[in-house]
Amino acid sequence: MKALVYDGTRDVKVKDVPDARIERPTDVLVRITTTNICGSDLHMYEGRTDMETGRVLGHENMGEVIAVGDGIDRVRVGDLVCLPFNISCGFCRNCEAGKTAYCLTTNPDPRMAGAAYGFAGMGPHNGGQAELLRVPYGDHNCLILPEEARERQSDYVMLSDVFPTGWHATELAGLRAGESIVIYGAGPVGLMAALSANLKGAGKVMVVDRHPDRLALAGQIGAIPIDDSKGSAVDRVNDLTNGAGADRGCECVGYQAHDVEGVEHPNATLNNLVHSVRFTGGIGVVGVFVPQDPNSPDSLYQDGEVAFDYGLHWFKGQTMGTGQCNVKAYNRQLCGLIEQGKARPSWIVSHELPLAEAPSGYRHFDARDDGWTKVLLHPAA
Repeated sequence: MKALVYDGTRDVKVKDVPDARIERPTDVLVRITTTNICGSDLHMYEGRTDMETGRVLGHENMGEVIAVGDGIDRVRVGDLVCLPFNISCGFCRNCEAGKTAYCLTTNPDPRMAGAAYGFAGMGPHNGGQAELLRVPYGDHNCLILPEEARERQSDYVMLSDVFPTGWHATELAGLRAGESIVIYGAGPVGLMAALSANLKGAGKVMVVDRHPDRLALAGQIGAIPIDDSKGSAVDRVNDLTNGAGADRGCECVGYQAHDVEGVEHPNATLNNLVHSVRFTGGIGVVGVFVPQDPNSPDSLYQDGEVAFDYGLHWFKGQTMGTGQCNVKAYNRQLCGLIEQGKARPSWIVSHELPLAEAPSGYRHFDARDDGWTKVLLHPAA
């Protein structure tokens, strides 16, 4: 099969690799029709992880079931399915508690909890930027989509990661209807957090970034764009909230946050949120942070540490929730919002490419070239 393979820093190629296949009775085999390039893929692409060469990338996947194992009861050949980026078993302690991002079964490393397709440190599973994908525990992991999804794949594929992750950010922050919220980062996840805040009835949604194309997308759904290259975002948020700060805040950038000159500061958005959110407000952190980053220009963060304004955070009585999204906790209800026309997450999509053009898509998305806001790949095209 054709697949996008990681060959090293900023080096990905479409190659012929052995076909994905049924390996266990509980497996499902999917012909991938749509798979996305994610901002998290760029951490590996840029050489900032311990991703092994030769691995197939891609954790935002959907497609048509073409084979099922003998142990599959619910999923049928021909079903169109969307796959949570978390690979989970459904029966371990964490899965039973709804924490499918921290499955204790699917990652063979006993020191780790959680697995994902084509992702560094998240188990040996190949990704879906390929013609075929093996799905472990298929009955549990496959979200069967309505028939209309065949014509609206750019909406429904967002259920694999970014839409649930944006929703999760607002959940971690504790957002309630009528409250104000500030979101740092207008990449796909930040924009999905803004969409989620609107769907939850937020009174005011503010989005901080410095890329005009991304800020324009935030404005299209009624959020207030804040360009932090033109002045202090903290000051602007305080101005917009009569000096009190936002009720809630979301961190949707992660450890490669940087200033307008391009210098990395892994603690920047975390500390800006402490200053932007009111006393007793809540903060949700879904931007990726990792335990070690030997290539970080920040000496503290090489060991996964940041200089955090904990004193002010404590003094303000703020709460903070962190961690990867448990996609299965949200994907079915969000699917309903798409099906009923309440949510159209595809508004962020800028490019749809055949798999052969994936290396070019990675280059443009990594460079944050103007207009490259979300890239979808179609291996079956």
